[in-house]
Amino acid sequence: MLEHLQVRDFAIIDKVAVDWQPGMTALTGETGAGKSILLDAIGLVLGGRADSTSVREGAKRADITASFDLRKNLDARDWLNAHDLDDDDSCVLRRVVGSDGRSRAYINGRSTTAASLRELGSCLVQILGQHEHQRLTDHKIQRRIVDACAAHGPALIQLADSYNKWRDVSDRLSQLRFHSESRVQRLDLLSFQLQELEQLPFSIEEINGLQLEHTRLGNAERLLSLANEALQSGYEAEQSAHTNLSQALRAAESLAATDPQAASVASLFNDALINLDEATASLRDYASEIELDPARLNWVEEQLDTLQRVSRKHHCEVHELPALREQIQQELNELQSNDISAEDLQTQVATLRSDYLRQAHKISAARAKAAKKLSTQVTKTMSALGMGGGKFVVELSDDPERASAVGIDRVELLVSANPGQSPKPLARVASGGELSRISLAIQMIASHYAPVPSMIFDEVDSGVGGGVAEIVGGQLRDLGERCQVMCVTHLPQVASQAHQHIAVRKVSGSNYTQTMPRLLNKTERVEEIARMLGGVKVTAKVRSHAREMLTSS
Repeated sequence: MLEHLQVRDFAIIDKVAVDWQPGMTALTGETGAGKSILLDAIGLVLGGRADSTSVREGAKRADITASFDLRKNLDARDWLNAHDLDDDDSCVLRRVVGSDGRSRAYINGRSTTAASLRELGSCLVQILGQHEHQRLTDHKIQRRIVDACAAHGPALIQLADSYNKWRDVSDRLSQLRFHSESRVQRLDLLSFQLQELEQLPFSIEEINGLQLEHTRLGNAERLLSLANEALQSGYEAEQSAHTNLSQALRAAESLAATDPQAASVASLFNDALINLDEATASLRDYASEIELDPARLNWVEEQLDTLQRVSRKHHCEVHELPALREQIQQELNELQSNDISAEDLQTQVATLRSDYLRQAHKISAARAKAAKKLSTQVTKTMSALGMGGGKFVVELSDDPERASAVGIDRVELLVSANPGQSPKPLARVASGGELSRISLAIQMIASHYAPVPSMIFDEVDSGVGGGVAEIVGGQLRDLGERCQVMCVTHLPQVASQAHQHIAVRKVSGSNYTQTMPRLLNKTERVEEIARMLGGVKVTAKVRSHAREMLTSS
């Protein structure tokens, strides 16, 4: 239940605070006084669309706060618990809109999104406007009214889950059939590519070894020539490095024998001669391994050419071929391991479809029962609203081929405004006044099944008057015994039956205009009802009539 609303700098409101009570509250005032602005503020704090026009001219921001009592609202408490935003049995919503149009939202002091406000708000308040009959022509809205009357929300959730499972497997089957040919082709291609790659020198080490061997074989003559030249210069020539080092070593040893200080020089020459001997031995081994083998060179070149050809074919470098082989092997394994047959999926689809239809037919039966009940109640209410002889019918037609997450039914609201006329779709009712009354009758009955504890009726009684207006007021008062009702009205027959009455006045000065709501006491209520009855001039007789209306309600 809405307990408190505080509004700052919103539209033409400077600062307003309103305490709301249980039961039915009437909001009255002259046209343009700002009655609907209060409801707009409630709509905004419940996640409605925000823009810069929401901010009072000259102000930096609009700030709206609404407090709710959740002791009898299990749905809202469950939502808050699920989102870790619970705060005992109360809830405070806040919406701040800047002059630039940007907005911030809060639930129990914690920052949130406008979408979250809307989601939670649907558990807190239902707002019905004077143009609600336009929405009632939508088949989705019509179905929701019947579903609310049937009160089978959990079953609808299970039905949607069943439908989604059925559609998921059906989609998999369709994709399998569509891609079956391409899948076989892909398997063949991967198998061929893998076989081709497995015939190549595959490892990085093998590829590097081939490239190195190609370099040596291709340069064998030059390498052998250079090795022999190094051997001649280092050891085999008459004046080789070895001969010269040997002579230098003998001289240094003689020098060290005479002067021990030169011993280190002799040692260095000795080390150099040892290193030269080792280098010479290694060079002879290297030269002996160099082969002039044209046949081997041709074979290596063929291997490298094959590697280059395959790498170009796969748009990669030669050294990337090993990784490509692993990738192809992995994809091939996945395709082979996921080889589920169409027959298996067909069996699953049939089972899931049967389960869905079983649940859908139960939903259809519940809707049929609710439709009959709703038809009787709305027809009765239409009669009370001055449309005696009129008839309201909820028509259901089920078709398994029309399956969806909400069932197999098409819901159509049919009405006959006058005796002898056959019921027609609600959208085809010619008279705007009749459509408004029929819409009001539907709303009045549907509101009995609304799960939210607070309902707002914004001039839904437009187009009615006299005794019909008195009946509308009585029904709203009865509804107020079960939930909180806030009703914007211009009809004294409706306002007089409210449990409490708020009058909204517009106060203007030389450079300002603002809305001022006020909770009326008994005396003030008489004056306000009298104003609604008598217009500009309020006489004692009109006041007496107003007093009588309030006393009899």
